[in-house]
Amino acid sequence: MASEQPAAPRKKIRIGDLLVQNGVITEDQLMKALATQKKTGSKLGNTLIDLGLVTGQQFHEFLANQLNLPYIDLKHFNYKPDVVRMLPETAARRFRAMVLSMEGERLLVGMADPTDIYAYDELGKILKRQIKQAVVQEGELLKALDTVYRRTQEIVNIAEELGEELAQGDSNLEQLLTEADVEDAPVVRLLKSLFEDAVQVGASDIHIEPDEKVLRIRQRIDGMLHEQVMKEKRIAPALVSRLKLVCGLDISERRLPQDGRFNVRVKGKSVDIRLSTMPLQYGESVVMRLLDQSSGILRLEQVGMPQEIMQRFRKQLHRPNGLVLVTGPTGSGKTTTLYGALNELNEDTKKIITVEDPVEYRLPRINQVQVHPKIGLDFARVLRAGLRQDPDIVMVGEMRDKETTDIALRAAMTGHLVLSTLHTNDSISTALRLIEMGTEGYVVASSLRAVLAQRLVRKICEGCRQVDRLDSASQAWLQSYGGKLNLPLMAAEFMNGGGCPACNNTGYSGRIGIFELLEINFELADALRRNDSAEFANVAAELPSFRSLADSSLILALNGVTSLEEVLRIAGQVDETAQSGKVTASQKPAEAAAASPAPQL
Repeated sequence: MASEQPAAPRKKIRIGDLLVQNGVITEDQLMKALATQKKTGSKLGNTLIDLGLVTGQQFHEFLANQLNLPYIDLKHFNYKPDVVRMLPETAARRFRAMVLSMEGERLLVGMADPTDIYAYDELGKILKRQIKQAVVQEGELLKALDTVYRRTQEIVNIAEELGEELAQGDSNLEQLLTEADVEDAPVVRLLKSLFEDAVQVGASDIHIEPDEKVLRIRQRIDGMLHEQVMKEKRIAPALVSRLKLVCGLDISERRLPQDGRFNVRVKGKSVDIRLSTMPLQYGESVVMRLLDQSSGILRLEQVGMPQEIMQRFRKQLHRPNGLVLVTGPTGSGKTTTLYGALNELNEDTKKIITVEDPVEYRLPRINQVQVHPKIGLDFARVLRAGLRQDPDIVMVGEMRDKETTDIALRAAMTGHLVLSTLHTNDSISTALRLIEMGTEGYVVASSLRAVLAQRLVRKICEGCRQVDRLDSASQAWLQSYGGKLNLPLMAAEFMNGGGCPACNNTGYSGRIGIFELLEINFELADALRRNDSAEFANVAAELPSFRSLADSSLILALNGVTSLEEVLRIAGQVDETAQSGKVTASQKPAEAAAASPAPQL
């Protein structure tokens, strides 16, 4: 039997003409795309996708059909990292290619552009095997490469090198950190790899924690920490000292906490790093919050609110005065929502002043003030001075004390729109919390216009989505909650993630917001004036427009966007008032789920 001949490289085709001939785009659209392509220098397919003339899936499926090649959706393809790594990362990124599987002596290779003959030839030389091509979307391919080609081993190798250098004793730590060729020093290369790995996987925080015998480096991804343990504990002081130097902090002070900030450029992105140190038993802990400045500020439409809540929230933002609060725990997306609101309100006809700690994103035209409590520049003092600057809109980073709260509420009563945040569990308890802080009920009733409570829930990974087999505890909760709503939730089918390489075997990939908006009407304001917390909670829960956080998360679970596990986590976080389960017939979760598909962040 004759041996199988190597697959021939694909001939170049004029994909634009074929798209026109098959009615996918018009001739005018093609001309527009070609004109844009000349300016940007990008490939025609990417240009068509960027202009919104075709979707990524539509274009690549069409390309695969024309070339008689299989199209593979990487979101639903269970690739093996060891097989993917047969192709070096530099070649994979350069040629936009990825080894998907082994088929005997041949390799199935996904390519964003299978008509690239040069890339085909080079891949054959590198892999030294026959190649069978498949078409994949470039965006999905790059995400998969970021997941597979982690810098975990690189970090370990550099840490060992740094540990050996420190163990030699012929160079002290100060010399290591201040030498002329510091860019090539192991400590700098290690930090660079840490930042590159964090940005690659979308981590929001990096934790460096020295233990008795090991050094733990943890990254918070989609709200959960992922740990890497290294034996080279002796490198911890070098990492901490180098980070302090970059921030301009005192490297000799190891007994007191310190805070700093610096900016790095990682993988073409400008990333702001907020750093905090804390003395521990075995050294100093460092936590760094990563803020991607290059992506720009999200518009309000992009934060993921359901359309109905978005319209009501916008109405409150465009009122001439009053207090609008965004609440939730740390990491719930409050800052993103507030900056999205400021971005929408930012007009040349309005003066906006913000009082923040710290200033996370820089916004043009807006007067942003960083508080410095050590020199007496606290929230209350800045707020008093800001109100003498003739503002139309004031944003207070957080209601931390009674003095700040009183000033903000009185500003809202005297013709200013005030935006702020508060750390409360849900929207109903927020108004009551203001009164508990010592503010008179009538002041809260006169000033507060709306409260938006929010959380972030993890989305099920599309690559390993499967039907969830509920345990007895979940079934009991569903039966109880469904009884309150008068809904047959036990008959609903829920999904979860089984775990795959694309999601680091967590079953989740990305997060989405859930929201609870409470608008203060006459009845609610009257209850606040009388300090009647029970009446306030009951009236709020009975409002036709009110949907609790637990209800919102359940809608996402019914839509298959998140799991019941996440719903139970949210239900466990919020206060009992948010779990009352009281909704009207027109706003039951099952009907709302069918009427409005869940938005994506």
